[in-house]
Amino acid sequence: MSDQIKHECGIAFIRLLKPLSYYQQKYGTALYGLNKLYLLMEKQHNRGQDGAGIATIKLDMKPGSRYISRYRSMASNAVADIFEYVQNKFVDIQENTPELMQDTEWLKNNVSFIGEVLMGHLRYGTHGKNSIENCHPFLRQNNWMTRNLVIAGNFNMTNVDELLEQLYELGQHPKEKADTVTVLEKIGHFLDDENQELFDAYKKDGHDNISITHKISDNLNIANILRRSAKTWDGGYSICGMVGNGDSFIMRDPAGIRPAYYYYDDEIVVAASERPALQTAFNIQFKDVKEIDPGHALIIKKNGEVSMEQFREPTERLSCSFERIYFSKGSDVEIYQERKQLGRLLCDQVLKAVGHDLKNTVFSFIPNTAEVAFFGMVDGVNQYVRNHQKDVLLNKKEQLSDVELDELLSMTPRVEKLAVKDVKLRTFITQDADRGEMVAHVYDTTYGIIKNHQDTLVALDDSIVRGTTLKQSIIKIVDRLHPKKIIIVSSAPQIRYPDCYGIDMSRMGQFVAFDAAIQLLTERGMWQVIEDVYTKCKASLLLPKEEIVNHVKEIYKPFTPEEISAKIAQIITPKGTVAAVEVIYQSLENLHSACPKNKGDWYFSGNYPTPGGNKVVNKAFVNWKEGNNQRAY
Repeated sequence: MSDQIKHECGIAFIRLLKPLSYYQQKYGTALYGLNKLYLLMEKQHNRGQDGAGIATIKLDMKPGSRYISRYRSMASNAVADIFEYVQNKFVDIQENTPELMQDTEWLKNNVSFIGEVLMGHLRYGTHGKNSIENCHPFLRQNNWMTRNLVIAGNFNMTNVDELLEQLYELGQHPKEKADTVTVLEKIGHFLDDENQELFDAYKKDGHDNISITHKISDNLNIANILRRSAKTWDGGYSICGMVGNGDSFIMRDPAGIRPAYYYYDDEIVVAASERPALQTAFNIQFKDVKEIDPGHALIIKKNGEVSMEQFREPTERLSCSFERIYFSKGSDVEIYQERKQLGRLLCDQVLKAVGHDLKNTVFSFIPNTAEVAFFGMVDGVNQYVRNHQKDVLLNKKEQLSDVELDELLSMTPRVEKLAVKDVKLRTFITQDADRGEMVAHVYDTTYGIIKNHQDTLVALDDSIVRGTTLKQSIIKIVDRLHPKKIIIVSSAPQIRYPDCYGIDMSRMGQFVAFDAAIQLLTERGMWQVIEDVYTKCKASLLLPKEEIVNHVKEIYKPFTPEEISAKIAQIITPKGTVAAVEVIYQSLENLHSACPKNKGDWYFSGNYPTPGGNKVVNKAFVNWKEGNNQRAY
């Protein structure tokens, strides 16, 4: 993606099912769990550079012993910083009493972070304040072991105001208006309730307080706590939680919007936001890694029992397609194939746009994240070449001269790498005019490849959000190569609507497709459409969210996708550009064809998977119309 946006966070979870001595004997280190947590987090480094954190729980510790450890960092390389902090706890032991590194019981009793339940989190701060207090995991402390709660997640809730009101009604007074606080306190409240109900029942049966504590630990109903907690949540979420006694869970929203994968055997239970991270860290096969079912939680009891429990009725599965297009690592075999297919499915449009003239067309891609889709597009062009050659040889072979035959057999797409991002260049200058000049040079280009005023350049991007980088940098740079025409191709459809489930795309004014539609309405004297949509959106905000529909769709209704693409091409073309500029977008139909199991497309179609999404999009439009630059949820 040439436009940089912030997006999904990452979670990592490990439960060691054997005593620590088992891992010492089998793998030669008592730090097996910590080492694997580090791997899981580093292999998901793409999911968050704003901060990171870990937490661990030690099982069956004596009263008075510390059994929960947590550390968070906002360093530039937060994961490495965290594990350097943890590693430093073992330096003196390794130097002065190295034999104690083999004594797992001593280590567990004397060194923090040596535990059986481990959690990690990588943070992208989409809207929240960027401070250490906003880094996960979050901790809710209590002297009762089974009332302690640690959570970390990849989530955004659309109805934070409603959830806060419910907490007020319960008698709580949260210190902050944030979905992380409301989720923590909501689960924490019902965890307290469960503890109290069990305590009262066992007390009534005549048990003493110490035995009641053990019975509560054995019989906490985690699934019931989650059912009661998540009853009114509206959003996309994968949330990992640990209770002080060692019970733990990973829960996923009913539409499966946010990703969550897991694996377990007789040694470990592990979960993460991305499947390849699990495969690499634990050397396991693709087929052995499963997805947590939407509306379900993977629950691991203190005694090691593992179950998949439903806490909300699953809805239609609408997993985020942006994960497939851009966010998740392409090393996942399914994602790799889907991205290639997205590129292949663009071929007909691209070939039509260049008049099937491969001799005078150069194919390239812009950000590295578009490379796999580019491979797919090139595969598609090569297939066209083979079909063309076959057709001519079968039907017109007798009419070909030797020169024409040689030209036919040498027909191949011209593939070049023309735009290279200079990662060392930083736009550190504060004045807008100077910053714009610096942005224009973030990309370098390869000179001497394009035939002046003869070649068409086809450049693939994986998605276009604002179009800012295209206008300020890329098109300016490639125009210096003197192509006859520049065709920017997006492997994703037009981004028309805000996201409210984790991606930093929540303001209408951010989208070049929205800007294009507004300009078209203005140019054609259709301002009344904008006023009518504003009136409807404003009125809808007084309705229960379940009754709200997406009125912003009416902004795009008068125009074909091709009309909007043409206007986008005008918007992103900087003044002074000599080459003609065209923009081609993926169709929704082709997106669904390429990603058949991940059809969440609300940012393209406006079809939100939860009622709160419709409220957010209408609010976002009202904010835009009123000149309010705040987030819509």
